[in-house]
Amino acid sequence: MGVRFAVGGGREGWIRTLLTAVGVGLGVMLLLGAASIPTMMEGRSQRGEARLPLEGDQPVPRSAATLVEAGADTNFRGDAVRGWLLRPDGDRAPTPPGVSALPGPGEMVVSPALRELINSPEGVLLRERLHFKDVGTIAPPGLIGPRELVYYAGSATLTTDDGGWRIAGFGTTVKSDPLDPALLTLLIVGCVVMLMPVAIFIATAVRFGGERRDRRLAALRLIGADVRMTRRTAAGEALFGALCGLLVGAVLFLAARQLIGGVTVWDINVFPSDVTPVPGLAALVLLAVPLCAIGVTLLALRRVGIEPLGVARDSAGRRRRLWWRLPLPLGGLALMLLNGRVTGRGAQVDPYLVAGGAALFLLGVTLLLPWAVDAAVARFRGGPVPWQLAVRRLQLSGSAAARAVSGISVAVAGAIALQLFFAAIQDDFMKVTGQDASRAQLQTTLPSHDIGSIRKMISEFRTTEGVRGVIASIDASASRPGPLRRGEEFRPSTRVTVGDCGTLRELAHTGPCKDGDVFVVKDSSGAVEADYIAKTARPGATVDFAPEDESGSPSSHPRLWTIPRSARTVESRQDPSGQMAFGLMATPGALDPKLLHQPMARAMVKIDPTVPDAVEHVRNTAARIDPRTQVYALQNTARDKQFTSLRTGLLVAATATLALIAASMLVTMVEQLRERRRLLSVLVAFGTRRATLAWSVLWQTAVPVALGLALAVAGGAGLGLALLRMAGKTAFDWSVVWPLMAAGGALVLVVTLLSLPPLWRMMRPDGLRTE
Repeated sequence: MGVRFAVGGGREGWIRTLLTAVGVGLGVMLLLGAASIPTMMEGRSQRGEARLPLEGDQPVPRSAATLVEAGADTNFRGDAVRGWLLRPDGDRAPTPPGVSALPGPGEMVVSPALRELINSPEGVLLRERLHFKDVGTIAPPGLIGPRELVYYAGSATLTTDDGGWRIAGFGTTVKSDPLDPALLTLLIVGCVVMLMPVAIFIATAVRFGGERRDRRLAALRLIGADVRMTRRTAAGEALFGALCGLLVGAVLFLAARQLIGGVTVWDINVFPSDVTPVPGLAALVLLAVPLCAIGVTLLALRRVGIEPLGVARDSAGRRRRLWWRLPLPLGGLALMLLNGRVTGRGAQVDPYLVAGGAALFLLGVTLLLPWAVDAAVARFRGGPVPWQLAVRRLQLSGSAAARAVSGISVAVAGAIALQLFFAAIQDDFMKVTGQDASRAQLQTTLPSHDIGSIRKMISEFRTTEGVRGVIASIDASASRPGPLRRGEEFRPSTRVTVGDCGTLRELAHTGPCKDGDVFVVKDSSGAVEADYIAKTARPGATVDFAPEDESGSPSSHPRLWTIPRSARTVESRQDPSGQMAFGLMATPGALDPKLLHQPMARAMVKIDPTVPDAVEHVRNTAARIDPRTQVYALQNTARDKQFTSLRTGLLVAATATLALIAASMLVTMVEQLRERRRLLSVLVAFGTRRATLAWSVLWQTAVPVALGLALAVAGGAGLGLALLRMAGKTAFDWSVVWPLMAAGGALVLVVTLLSLPPLWRMMRPDGLRTE
């Protein structure tokens, strides 16, 4: 009977069923997306591990089935570009996943997204950096996501002596560290916060057209149906709408699945094939949605008296009770606090306690909203005509308005709690690097030991566009010549740094300096004792730059150099990268870098912020010198990778949830306006101004929204305080609350403005027509 009502009610019946199906379908689409997250994460992880070079504990012997590889990653305007240099040892060398044939010297294979970027006007600088010839495309098995920027380039000169690694294949397993208990708590609560608004909206969608349905059920009573039959009929109608919603949700999910490959949110993108729900979770969604529809419908009918001569509602005659609503959020907080501390030694997380407590608390916030709306509007008196129309409507049927904004209230409350928790624990997952970004912004190390390449790097960095200054040094080591002395297990050694006076001033308190000066630098941090440094580096001493042979004895071809007696002893200074140099420092006029064994060049670059793409020009210079040269940004602080990944994931989920909430609110408001179409048409027919009715509708939305946001702040603060107590924190940052309130209010305002055109169309006299 219920199904016949849903499909046999003419145009009105089909519109009602369609709105219910769209509302439920939006929720089902997001639930299926959430059920696909494990598959997405597993697929990305498997492809990422499959392309990693297979490096063993022992060196791989050269053969026709091996190749030499080296990382050549870079960044372009904030986007990571993964790259590798490859040189095969024979014709049977392995190929990375997604690559059909290895590129030759000077050639490269690229991902589709990287080719698109290189060939675009925005990728001119990147095209200059990746100057290889494009000869092929990396297939999906070699990419984590469709928009990932990846390339493999061929090299004719790469060797294991020059920074390369010989491998026999690709594919390795990376052991991930267990998630920190505080981050696990954050993940669990985040999932609850993202999914609760979805469940609330599905429960709201199945009640679309409730007033018209009740009048139809009253007609059934008039022809002899009893109360049980009317309830079964209502349940059947809701079940049919839910089943149609499952179908619509599946169609929307499949459509979004095909389009998701071209969408990047917070630097995350996935292949459509990865978006596959876990079978068990998908079955749970398919079972839970119809049961939810039946349960919500039967609960809603408890407050409605359906008689043969009409419908009577309890909302106007009996006030909502508070006593049974308050224990729900309080019980939720108690469950969460039963878990105990999630930081410090012995911290542990019970996912059932944390998830159950958070869900119970947010459910309590949802149930408190109708009571808060009824309690507030019951005290409103007087005011302009639009205000009186809105207040009277809320007094007679405030539950519908509360249901419309309950999703945004729960979402804001949960977001406030998460942001409070984020703000409190972020210092635990951030460390001070010791780097000074005011003295230099970039750092690079040349992988080559060739002194000609080193001098070329230093020279070209200083002439690069957008570079204000370069702190460039050549580093090596020196040891005391001669055999071991009594009690020594190894020859004393120390660091050697060659640079101009400007560079040495950034590394030590040199005082007056000119080319030809030499300094013995003591470690001012105390990590290396001055007496140990003096065993090798002291004025008048002789040092050996040659390495020891395989037996640990001095080299048969020493590279001796005598430290001038005029060398001054000075204190070290922390350089912009946070390192403390010590040992022997010399200017090029005093020490020829050609004497050094395997010198390493290091440069710290200070850029001009007024020059566009100054960082990219520096990276281009580094790649022109050697494609393997890495350029790193100097930062005063660094975030933990797990914390950053979790924060990114929650932001992606929050974006999807807010988009659903906006769509759901728009559908709900259109349905409520459709329910009141005849009433609006009657008022217009009697001469009521449309502006008056429009303002009344706005007030009907504004009052529940204001109450919902106030309740969200209180609820979010309560849940946030519980999370802070679990983390052992006391800091309460109110600054994270107001932006979320503003975002929630702005979202409601946008949805309300979008609902004005259908409202205007419904305020016509032809709305009095009936079927």
